[in-house]
Amino acid sequence: MDACKVIFDSLEWQEAMPGARFKVFGDGRKQMRLLEFTSGFVEPHWCEKGHVGFVLAGELEIDFDGRVVRYGEGAGIFIPMGTATRHKARSLTPSVRLFLVEDA
Repeated sequence: MDACKVIFDSLEWQEAMPGARFKVFGDGRKQMRLLEFTSGFVEPHWCEKGHVGFVLAGELEIDFDGRVVRYGEGAGIFIPMGTATRHKARSLTPSVRLFLVEDA
């Protein structure tokens, strides 16, 4: 793979937990993730990581500790890291696919 070009089709899917899988490429500091989860995916814990990304397909909602925001196909996601923006996501469609750029 070229150092400046990532071919996601050449990467293997990895299972994160039941109903969620991802492909990841990173350099130890930053990573790009192609993430897919189904409507059966249940996030067991609040996530406090930061995420910047884009909804490629499907629709999801993110619960920010009681404040629920919907994200449809084409929506951008910008979640700062920390307890003030802790969140849980769930798919509103049979599956949702996201592209995320994160700290590794």
